[in-house]
Amino acid sequence: MKFFHTADWHLGKLIQNVYMTEDQQYMLERFLRDIETERPDAVVIAGDLYDRAVPPTDAVSLLDRTLQRIVLELKTPVIAIAGNHDSPSRLNFGSGLMKAAGLHIAGEFDPGAAPVALRDAHGPVHFHLVPFADPAAVRLALRDETIRSYDGAMAAIAERIRGSIDSAARHVLVGHAFVTPRGEAEPNTSDSERPLSIGGTEHVSAAHFRGFHYTALGHLHQAHFVGSETVRYAGSPLKYSISEERHQKGYLIVELDGEGNAAVEKRLLVPKRDMRTVRGYIEEIERQAPSDDYIYVRLLDEQPVLSPMERVRSVYPNAMHVERELAMQQVAAAAENGTSAGAKAGMDMLTLFRAFYLEAKGAEASAETESLFLAALKDIENEEVERHDAGTADDDGVRAV
Repeated sequence: MKFFHTADWHLGKLIQNVYMTEDQQYMLERFLRDIETERPDAVVIAGDLYDRAVPPTDAVSLLDRTLQRIVLELKTPVIAIAGNHDSPSRLNFGSGLMKAAGLHIAGEFDPGAAPVALRDAHGPVHFHLVPFADPAAVRLALRDETIRSYDGAMAAIAERIRGSIDSAARHVLVGHAFVTPRGEAEPNTSDSERPLSIGGTEHVSAAHFRGFHYTALGHLHQAHFVGSETVRYAGSPLKYSISEERHQKGYLIVELDGEGNAAVEKRLLVPKRDMRTVRGYIEEIERQAPSDDYIYVRLLDEQPVLSPMERVRSVYPNAMHVERELAMQQVAAAAENGTSAGAKAGMDMLTLFRAFYLEAKGAEASAETESLFLAALKDIENEEVERHDAGTADDDGVRAV
């Protein structure tokens, strides 16, 4: 059986005030073209179809058109789950009606749900859908008070599936989680993916997926396998932050033979616009060949540059961010000395102002500038005292608010 493994479409994504819908449509058109050419037996989407629980109308329309093309026109079953960015109830709506057409979506975790059963020349392949759910939801659904972490939740779910598994079938688990080889904490490879929990309790051990012929994962945006080559992330099909600049984006083509052995091929998707960093002096950048790519610029100029974004966008109209490398180095050095904004809890206002001024101007504030800031701060404090004094008690002794 051959199926496409994809994940983390994040339709409706907004980056630096730019909606990525046009780029996502371009990407999906090429994905559809590959489906039409390759004729897979199924398409697996391992969560985060949308970027937010209430996506914009354009994103909903794009997903609707894409699924209609795959399922109704190309007659290819789609097997999808909700990720942590999706609204489980919204994706679950109408799922029972859509199964008959070949669209299988699991929005909410259901411990009694049957696997999606497809067949090929070698027999049945069962797809076990495990949508994203926090430990509390799994604990309630399974009535297991011992479940207190994402790792514990996945362990309980996987064990429950294995307990009722059909030995005559091949088995694919579709999940959305932060999986590491032994459940140890690892840094995310993308700034665009929000953490599942605070304090490092989000990580899940890859050992829980033993017994499955393939595990199709979503959540992490870089394609890779975890522990075993049959436990894989497809990664996102587009770059969604500059931290993903070096990622090779696309999807996976998975083929299961009659014994359940999985052969995996990475297929790249060329974007409409790349996302990359350009580093240089402003005068050099202004002489470069124009490009519509999403550009993050690091200026090497030692002195502040007047209207840098306007000048950069004369060459790169879709430039998203401009920063001076020297200024960022100065801010980093200040942070090491405990003087940057946020480096210490409870900083005084003057310290915060100095850090902000250094980041914005690339130089330290003069004594005169600091005096002006302190004078303005004093005026604000005096106004607050006057408003406080004006809030005198009313006739019943209750202070007016």
